Amino acid sequence: MNLPHRTTRILLASALSALLVAATGCSSKAGGESTGDGADGVKSGPGVTDKSIRLGALTDLTGPYATLGKSIVQAQQMWADETNADGGICGRKVQIVVEDHGYDVQKAVTAYADISADVVALPQVIGSPVMAALIDDIEKDSMLTFPQAWAASLLGKQAVQVLGTTYDVDMIAAVDFLTRTKGLKKGDKIGHVYFEGDYGANALEGSTWAAERAGLSVVEQKIKATDTDLTAQVSALRKAGVKALLISAGPAQTASLAGVAASRGLRVPIVSNAPGFAPQLMKTPAAGALEAMLSVVSAAPAVSSDLAGVRTMVAAYEKKYPGSPVDSGVLSGYNAAQLMGADLKKACEAGSLAREDVVEAHRAQRDADTGLGTPQDFSDVSRPASLATYVLKPDPEAVGGLVVVEEAHAAPGVEDYLASRGA
Repeated sequence: MNLPHRTTRILLASALSALLVAATGCSSKAGGESTGDGADGVKSGPGVTDKSIRLGALTDLTGPYATLGKSIVQAQQMWADETNADGGICGRKVQIVVEDHGYDVQKAVTAYADISADVVALPQVIGSPVMAALIDDIEKDSMLTFPQAWAASLLGKQAVQVLGTTYDVDMIAAVDFLTRTKGLKKGDKIGHVYFEGDYGANALEGSTWAAERAGLSVVEQKIKATDTDLTAQVSALRKAGVKALLISAGPAQTASLAGVAASRGLRVPIVSNAPGFAPQLMKTPAAGALEAMLSVVSAAPAVSSDLAGVRTMVAAYEKKYPGSPVDSGVLSGYNAAQLMGADLKKACEAGSLAREDVVEAHRAQRDADTGLGTPQDFSDVSRPASLATYVLKPDPEAVGGLVVVEEAHAAPGVEDYLASRGA
């Protein structure tokens, strides 16, 4: 995979962050803190004044998920602009404070300390390691947070909401897809390449459980986020005689896995978690192998979906950001922002925009549906908000580089799996 030079990414990311901050007219200390009632009688708190509601974004604009981060930031800014043009929320303009942590945990901790006193909620936090470092503070601060991370370890917290499915649920769907459509049978081996940390560990939980249930076995290959040449892993998996591959990593690793596997004669089906694909991969030398071998399991539909809400969002995004790729980050970011907006409106109707009341309003949502995927139930902190997984397939001609192969559905056994874990 051809990656941009780091310096170029930093300059582009810095320019983007500056542009967004300028567009919202805010800095991390500009809005101040209000803890009394507003002139309209609505109780306020950190991040809320009579004129504004400030939200925070702890994103990656210069690290391994810079492309994803840029898409999410732009999509959420588009939502804020649309919302403000329609009168705002609770008579207040929405502002988004953007902080780039570059997928560096310490930078993210510092960024959270910088903005936490001045925002009411976080519709974006990228990265499982980042969330692991911040989750206790987020819970203590009653800061409603939608992570762009889907590890089951993030469940169980009142203020933290994993949107859609979790990595393990999607990998159960992946194994089911392989056994139903790719001819895998009892006794076969599946290779699973996965990032160390919560992302990969949680995905492996799902694949291992589903494989055992189907009479399959999993050959594990744990990698680091800095590993972008998977030649050694492919050699080991080929020697083990695997009949399919799972990958829970980033786009660079997915491209390497598919490209090396194809070149070494390991032409077997590959299924990736959603963070492992980006449309830019279809411009790399691995594109042919990806198109032939890869499927993607995701809680969200492809941005090429025929859903009316998705079509409307894509058209608006292409108009606002011409030339920017429309990828899963756009859909994820816009969906999260819309859900956050619904929570804020519900809290306003109840008379309070204080953080704990925004969290309460969120947890009262049992059938939240933005028209961008499947309905979600936020009432049980111990369970994923949805159990329905789409299966997608690379298509270089499609917007976002993916098309829907199977509509969202809960894989057989998911409820049994959750019950075995007390959820």
